[in-house]
Amino acid sequence: MLGSTFSTRGTDPAADAGGQGRRTDDVDVSGRPLHACVPDLDRFFRPDSLAVVGASDAEGRPNTGITRQLVTWAERVGARLHPVNPGRASVFGLPCHASVADLPEPVDLAVLLVADPLPVLEQLTGAKARFAVVFASGFAETGEAGAAAQERLGRAVAGSGLRLLGPNTNLNAFQAFREDLPGPAIALITQSGHQGRPVYALQELGIRLSHWAPTGNEADLETADFLSYFAGRAEVGAIAVYAEGLKDGRSFTLAADRAARNKVPVVMVKVGRTETGTRAAATHTGKLTGSDAVADAAFRQFGVIRVDGLDELQDTAALLARARPPLAEGVAVYSISGGTGAHFADLATAAGLPLPTLPEAKQAELHQWIPEYLNVSNPVDSGGHPVGDWRGRKIIDAILADPGIGVLVCPITGPFPPMSDRLALDLAEAAEATDKLVCVIWGSPVGTEEAYRTTLLGSSRVATFRTFGNCVTAVRAWLDHHRFTAGYRSPFDDAPRTPSSSARKARALLHPGRRLSEHAAKQLLRAYGIRVPREQLVTSAAGAVRAAAQVGYPVVMKASADRLAHKTELGLVKIGLTSASQVRDAYRELADIARYESLELDGVLVCQMVERGVEMVVGISQDPLFGPTVTAGLGGVLVEVLRDTAVRVPPFDAGTARDMLRELRGSRLLDGVRGAPPADTDALVDVILRVQRMALELGDGLAELDINPLMVLPRGQGACALDALAVCRQENTHD
Repeated sequence: MLGSTFSTRGTDPAADAGGQGRRTDDVDVSGRPLHACVPDLDRFFRPDSLAVVGASDAEGRPNTGITRQLVTWAERVGARLHPVNPGRASVFGLPCHASVADLPEPVDLAVLLVADPLPVLEQLTGAKARFAVVFASGFAETGEAGAAAQERLGRAVAGSGLRLLGPNTNLNAFQAFREDLPGPAIALITQSGHQGRPVYALQELGIRLSHWAPTGNEADLETADFLSYFAGRAEVGAIAVYAEGLKDGRSFTLAADRAARNKVPVVMVKVGRTETGTRAAATHTGKLTGSDAVADAAFRQFGVIRVDGLDELQDTAALLARARPPLAEGVAVYSISGGTGAHFADLATAAGLPLPTLPEAKQAELHQWIPEYLNVSNPVDSGGHPVGDWRGRKIIDAILADPGIGVLVCPITGPFPPMSDRLALDLAEAAEATDKLVCVIWGSPVGTEEAYRTTLLGSSRVATFRTFGNCVTAVRAWLDHHRFTAGYRSPFDDAPRTPSSSARKARALLHPGRRLSEHAAKQLLRAYGIRVPREQLVTSAAGAVRAAAQVGYPVVMKASADRLAHKTELGLVKIGLTSASQVRDAYRELADIARYESLELDGVLVCQMVERGVEMVVGISQDPLFGPTVTAGLGGVLVEVLRDTAVRVPPFDAGTARDMLRELRGSRLLDGVRGAPPADTDALVDVILRVQRMALELGDGLAELDINPLMVLPRGQGACALDALAVCRQENTHD
């Protein structure tokens, strides 16, 4: 458990202005919003009036237990509860109304415990209700018919002022939350209610929970809505999310951007890493999970911390909600066993946690209390005996006093009373006296020991974990979050709002449903200022010879045609041609192959030969959730074999483009290897940003773009697109 002091958060004036809904006057060049929708959910979580449609107090009825829960919750939050059921005069002593039309007042919240919620929703819109919860299942999670029924629910509330939670949700939002716990809280969002139980149970360990939003199938209200709302709540220290799918990629990134602006950490389990998980998610929530690589990249762009397990979700969210900002990034490991310290240090180092060697003066200080033959450079091995007396606290304080150390981790693999009791007490007292983070791993499988249950969990300042792995994950996330938010600048602030002059030229080249020839695709690149080789499109052998003389030998010759994607495999590329006779013969051979393959060429390209550089690929693709995405990676003929690529969701800046390059396993090729000169990474970044602008401006008309290879020349010489493939969308919807 950790103390209540945490970082002062910033504000997001654009998102907070007006409170309800997004600013509709500010969109990017693609027509998509640039600010998060922030619904006013105060009256959802704390309504003044509540209707329960389908309420019951009859023994043995499923709705009875739910009604009882809602009656109790309404009393706790001070809401007036109105049961609705045409078959009952009263429910739990409260007057029962025959229909929504008979309610004595407009209600803030209505909970629908009926099999067919559509007619009730229509009545609620007329009655000016603000929120409705549809408990029933049998919608998009069941297939096409259920998805159509769910669409009808969404249409019933669209634009009406009534916001809908569900269907296929539960009543976790109306759980009893402990109000006696201090400090910043965790706000919880889950699509599957049961998956939030471990986080909810943190209250039993002294971690405060403020809200729980079970979003279900998200016919209307979605994860992004609650994320935006929670990111502006002063009491929320971290947001924990379990998502099986995202409803809309832009809505999610805007919500995550709002959290990043306000320095609110978001920790998330997202289903869909594997094909099996993806299928299960679609079945359970009726949602398209989208490309996991794209979602993962979007999370990194906006500082969302992705974890795999629910145990990691609870431990990481708890640490991030309540720990103070780091005073230093160095991690010190202190244990009574050299083996234990080495084991944890190995895991921490592999995860990227910095374990600096302690200065010689600090090591000499520690050897006042630790035998000389034990290692104290980091990890610090006390050998055991010093922890049982006054020396134990001296050691801990000395490590924490080092200015390069911001985190002290003490792994205790098992209890060894009385020394482990003294060690736990010393750690708890030291944590109270420092602004640095003190983490303890209590590895006992029993967990009933007094040192653990009372001393460690009873401390307001010690971060206690049960496993090495969860401690490493949480500490790394904590350091990453504060590093990220310290330098965060929203990419939406600088997103282009008006089309460039390039867009008009480029749109004239797009033809719905067609794959462009290489020649036409390169014209698209030229329109956006991306360099291509000197080249000419010719339709005769004689024209090829003249073109080669003008382009300059040696030359490359390539067939050019619509719908021609892989020229090399068909023998439709000839390289290193150095004479007129070679050019003439190459033209005839290319024409013969094209006739044999029944290809209708628009001509043959005679191109400048560019040899020296690093072959990269830069491209655009369309993600069903996030829209146009930009990919960069190692290119050439092995691009599909190596699959060494990084992807980002526009808009992003030059720093993010450089991050993409650093992610590549082969990034060292750009630095120059085996005597090769460093590549012109500035020019490569410029191409990535120009392609991003193309993705934003042409995303409605361009389905796919592939620049491969993009030859990145030595530093100062630029980059040149040697080949390009472009596929237009079926219909260009641009106005």
